Amino acid sequence: MAGFRTRDGQQSDRMPIRRSVEEKKVVLRRLREELAGLKPWAAAALRASLEKRIADLEAELGKGK
Repeated sequence: MAGFRTRDGQQSDRMPIRRSVEEKKVVLRRLREELAGLKPWAAAALRASLEKRIADLEAELGKGK
């Protein structure tokens, strides 16, 4: 399966995904909807992860204003 390995200098190597402000707002809305739609028995780690991602995006969007 050597064909699936990344090559040095490839775009996906350790680079964060760059998103515009509008894209971040869409991602934030979807994350909030996903968090609201979680069942009560969903794993606490999953809930905490979503809450952290939401808080991080809100902080980014707050800085950009």
